[in-house]
Amino acid sequence: MSLKVPKSNNLQLFKEGYKHLSGLEDAVLRNIQAVAELSDLVRTSFGPNGRNKLLINHLGKLFVTSDAATIIREIEVVHPAAKLLVMASQAQEAEMGDATNTVLILAGELLKKAEPLLIMGLHPSEIIKGYELANIKGLAELEKLSTTSLPSPMTLTSLSDALKPAIASKQYGYEDTLAALVAEAALTVMPANPKNFNVDNVRVVKIMGGSLDSSRVVNGMVFGREAEGMIKHVKRAKVAVYTCGIDTAQTETKGTVLIKNAEEMLNFTTGEEKHLEKIFQEIADSGVKVIIAGSTVGELALHYLNRMNIAVLKVLSKFDLRRLCRVVNATPLARLGAPTPEEAGQVDVFETIEIGGDRVTVLRQLVDGDEGFDPTDSAAEKTRTATIVLRGATQNHLDDLERAVDDGVNVIKALLKDARLVPGAGATELELSKRVGAYGAGLKGLSQHAVKKWAEALEVIPRTLAENALGGAEGNEVVSRLWAKHESADGASWGVDVEAETDGTLNAAEHKILDSLAAKSWAIKFATESAVSVLSVDSIIMSKPAGGPKIPQQASNWDED
Repeated sequence: MSLKVPKSNNLQLFKEGYKHLSGLEDAVLRNIQAVAELSDLVRTSFGPNGRNKLLINHLGKLFVTSDAATIIREIEVVHPAAKLLVMASQAQEAEMGDATNTVLILAGELLKKAEPLLIMGLHPSEIIKGYELANIKGLAELEKLSTTSLPSPMTLTSLSDALKPAIASKQYGYEDTLAALVAEAALTVMPANPKNFNVDNVRVVKIMGGSLDSSRVVNGMVFGREAEGMIKHVKRAKVAVYTCGIDTAQTETKGTVLIKNAEEMLNFTTGEEKHLEKIFQEIADSGVKVIIAGSTVGELALHYLNRMNIAVLKVLSKFDLRRLCRVVNATPLARLGAPTPEEAGQVDVFETIEIGGDRVTVLRQLVDGDEGFDPTDSAAEKTRTATIVLRGATQNHLDDLERAVDDGVNVIKALLKDARLVPGAGATELELSKRVGAYGAGLKGLSQHAVKKWAEALEVIPRTLAENALGGAEGNEVVSRLWAKHESADGASWGVDVEAETDGTLNAAEHKILDSLAAKSWAIKFATESAVSVLSVDSIIMSKPAGGPKIPQQASNWDED
């Protein structure tokens, strides 16, 4: 006769209010379900025909976008397993700036494929081992798939061709215009050693009105506000940048002044005015014609600056101030006074112009070919920043165009690190799926099942592209046709034709639909790592949430008129 030992669930192990979920049903499959939901949410936004999501964040700001990085940043995911995927996607955004959606879709699919294996009784460690083997093989095969690379030296045409696929996935139909704008801006600020290219040097200013065709690249910086004083146009000027307020000094303590007669009242501020006039006279004598203020500009200060023909522009963003200092080669000053020759910057053109009814200020350095260009000036001092002035009908559309431009600039940065390109349109993923599947079939042991599932999961990329463009049933047919073409000796570059002019397939290499090899490599790496992290979890332990007042809920009819 055996003794029955009473079982207790975590008896006195955790504080009251803790949640503890463990085992296949409660932890692993529940995590996979949460990740699959997140993956399905962004899956419909993938590719050129991806649908937009309309998001309203906790501050009430409206977003209309198909950019996965923006979607996951604004929806505030709380499930711990789904958060692992969000972190992997954010790592991809930080590393490459593009292919964030690929990470989410692929990781979600890897976990969906693992589910039947777990239910059949395979241990998670066998699946993890298989996924890691498949990942190593997949990345090795990816290196062999590079058909071409970005030519050196870069030209406007070659660079815009390399950018088009990345921009088309966000703004299909506008890719030619946007790619040309981004390529032009990037080449304008490209340093002698392209590896030193800084994405921060390509700025975007959004001005509502007009159409995208009215957008243009301006050498230098554009600010969406008018100059403060009466001086609106200066050429070949010395620039002083101040981070402090340009105004009379304020005392730290309050004081009371007793005025006995009218004469004392008239003379009360005379000393202060003379002192301020003396400071501005010194600034004017040092040859400064343009002042950039990082804080307030007083009325009295503006009066003296107008009198001395000095232009003033307020730039309240410290990031813009830092960029501006790089453009004009100036040192920001925390004291009000004349700058030394080393601290002062130089600008060729300072002007206020009108774009679509908005008055904007441009600080521009002249480049070769511009009227008034001086070839004796050092080339290194010229055009350290280029601004893309975007035009559009609505603020949401402009924000989405800005995200596409941002992706384009990041693709340039990635291509300058690694210039290799692989066929896009889902061709690379399908070819990898074929090769890794063949590798898995030759393996022995239980891990071969996971390797095959990893290969099958890669098929989700071309399938999603086809489904978003052509619908579910037609999408499956296109994937079947692609498999047939990839079985041939020279079929490695066949991908999905989102316009479906013939049978829904096209040769991606011939149509110049090429993606960065580095971005694909990191996406596969991050997706596999995050899927493995979720699979390796067997318990979820959640502490009791901290107390405090409940968050007020939004009224159910908030969006009704």
